[in-house]
Amino acid sequence: MTNVDRWLLPDGVDEVLPEQAYVVEHLRRQILDLYYIWGYDLVIPPMVEFTESLLSGSGKDLDLMTFRVTDQLSGRMMGIRADITPQTARMDAHSLRREGPSRLCYAGTVLHTRPRGPLQSRTPISIGVELFGETSLSADIEVIDLFLQTLNTSGVEHVYLDLGHVDICRGLLSEAGLHAELEDQLFELLQRKAQAELSDWIAVNIQDTSLSGWLNALPTLTGGIEVLTKAKELLKGSPKAVLDAIDQLEGIVSSIADKTATVYIDLGEIPGYHYHTGIVFAAYVQGFGKALGNGGRYDHVGEAFGRSRPATGFAIDLKSLVSQGKSEVRSSGGIFAPYSTDRESQYQVDSLRGQGKRVVQGFKGQRIDLEELKCDHQLAKIDGKYVVQHLS
Repeated sequence: MTNVDRWLLPDGVDEVLPEQAYVVEHLRRQILDLYYIWGYDLVIPPMVEFTESLLSGSGKDLDLMTFRVTDQLSGRMMGIRADITPQTARMDAHSLRREGPSRLCYAGTVLHTRPRGPLQSRTPISIGVELFGETSLSADIEVIDLFLQTLNTSGVEHVYLDLGHVDICRGLLSEAGLHAELEDQLFELLQRKAQAELSDWIAVNIQDTSLSGWLNALPTLTGGIEVLTKAKELLKGSPKAVLDAIDQLEGIVSSIADKTATVYIDLGEIPGYHYHTGIVFAAYVQGFGKALGNGGRYDHVGEAFGRSRPATGFAIDLKSLVSQGKSEVRSSGGIFAPYSTDRESQYQVDSLRGQGKRVVQGFKGQRIDLEELKCDHQLAKIDGKYVVQHLS
């Protein structure tokens, strides 16, 4: 590497410079304060863990997204976290071991081996919550409500809340007897909404005529909340788990009816099928090519740590919130204090900082650029007294 290109960063690895960094940090504090007043306790998991722990129950996708390094002390393989959710599950199951519902929140950088989509960062700042130990729909409602409140706190407008439920597809396939390879093929077709290809695949691989009809209907069950009524008609006679899932979605929709988000139902959407166990959700805004955040229920993830607990939660990329929101940061500017050996000058600087003022002290012989220093006031000595002057 030459001196010319030493400043280059790896593809997908970005830095946050002062102006944006201040906004990002301000919003992070606001959101964590929001979680605190909702009863969520902050945890700070480590950046690396042994892969056996870090990837437990997290699915193939996360495995491929995780960088691995060898621990020089133990010789064991470690992973650099690509998601914080498995870490909170370990903390709940092993470190905390609370008997009742446990509410945890976090904020930290994660690292991906490859970007999740075109032009996406490989080092997003993940912020979110996890609620462990509660199976009721009330827990899902609380988490989705807090998800929407997070977006509102960030100043994100015109949100589209995408709702689905993995038990609809899972329930339909419960008696189909498909082996893993065929299930993967079906999931891929459903995700692509490839209606013609899906119909051909079903004709070859599904013998049950009722099941064939239900599976062919899934890609058409997208749209507004009226889709749930349509789903009950088209999936009539399907397994109880499917109908119960539709009822749960109706309960969610009813609970957020007066929120600012526009609800979009997609019953063929099955992200994290082998990981999630119930309701799944994501938030989108028009013109932004990826989800701002997503979440859902993922019961039993704690089994790997010897304590299976129901769980639901979400994660959001903080930098995406800043780019799509209207978080206001009030800056009063700073006060420049010229170089001085006068003890009274230093006393005034200390006093101003004690009041929460930003004071930038000068150095002897310094070239002064007040715009660069972000100062619009100056500490000046007039008639033997120090005063703060506004600089026009």
